[in-house]
Amino acid sequence: MDFQYTQEQQQLADAVGRLVEKSYDFESRKKIVGSAEGWSPEVWGSLAEMGLLMIPFSEADGGFGGGATDLIATMEAIGAGLVVEPFLSTVLGGRLVANAGSAAQREALLPGVIDGSTKLAFAHTERTARYTLSQVELKASKAGEGWQLDGEKVVVLHAPMADRLIVSARTSGGAADEAGLSLFVVDPKAAGVSMKTYRTIDNLRAAEVSFTGVKLPADALLGEAGRAFPAIDEAVDFATVLACCEAVGAMRFANETTLEYLKTRKQFGVPIGTFQVLQHRMVDMRISAEQSRSICLLAAARVDAAARGEIDAAERRRVVSAAKIKVSDACRHVGQEAIQLHGGMGMTQEMKVAHSFKRLTMIAQQFGDVDQHLERFASAA
Repeated sequence: MDFQYTQEQQQLADAVGRLVEKSYDFESRKKIVGSAEGWSPEVWGSLAEMGLLMIPFSEADGGFGGGATDLIATMEAIGAGLVVEPFLSTVLGGRLVANAGSAAQREALLPGVIDGSTKLAFAHTERTARYTLSQVELKASKAGEGWQLDGEKVVVLHAPMADRLIVSARTSGGAADEAGLSLFVVDPKAAGVSMKTYRTIDNLRAAEVSFTGVKLPADALLGEAGRAFPAIDEAVDFATVLACCEAVGAMRFANETTLEYLKTRKQFGVPIGTFQVLQHRMVDMRISAEQSRSICLLAAARVDAAARGEIDAAERRRVVSAAKIKVSDACRHVGQEAIQLHGGMGMTQEMKVAHSFKRLTMIAQQFGDVDQHLERFASAA
């Protein structure tokens, strides 16, 4: 397997890297996360102008027809820069529209996603679900020609800035059944929708979203009622791989900044990087990051192969879970070692490595922790 970027992927990586370096230095990022909105419309506009949001959508929908493999470089740059704009959430929401929506729904929603004018958030997680994708209790009942939503979603990342919510709801079946799940497009400003917004420990914005008698038209339903689970399962696997690639970028930065610190911090009159025991620890950190990158490349290729119908969903789940297990372990290892090797300074908010540690910690939990994916890997195998 070729682990090198293609020429186009390298050019894209360089372009995103230049954007992060120019507009997303650490001081600029602190101002963005400290603002009332928690994101930068200017940076978001730049990401859209570069065509990044076009990559994962088909040419028929106005995109480039790429896949997870084509977004690896972008996600690594986002991870290295600790970008807080809703790129992954919007891509995930757009993937659900592309997978489950009708031609008319795709035509109505995806052009706005692609040009950056429509930001999406996937409202799926519930209090009793942990990481079980099929555990959905929010009810969607028929109301005349349309639908009514009642229930609550928790930890909806980027919901405060979303123009539309993609909401999973149960139209039939039991609380954990895969059959009976449906997807709806909801305006977050609609009557009956309320949010309790907050900042996560890694400085993203999220919300608890309540739906009380929310009336929706018939065309708010994506696809066919009760048959949304395969689309949800595939889109979450796609997003999981991208989150893992983001972690690789954050690990790369953590390794680079830690190595630089070891070269400059002196103890007993010499740089501490000359101590062999610390060199061994740096080597272990580098190995963890490189192994993570390798399995991310494999998982991205398998996700794309499954989308083309070349492998089945079980094989896709197996490889994605393997990647998430490895990357989550590496997130803990690299993040904690970076803090340890920086000493007390590594814990201060004034150092970017502290924020990288927080992001790595959250990615290790996002879309399922190690225990959940070990169980899923065993089931798929």
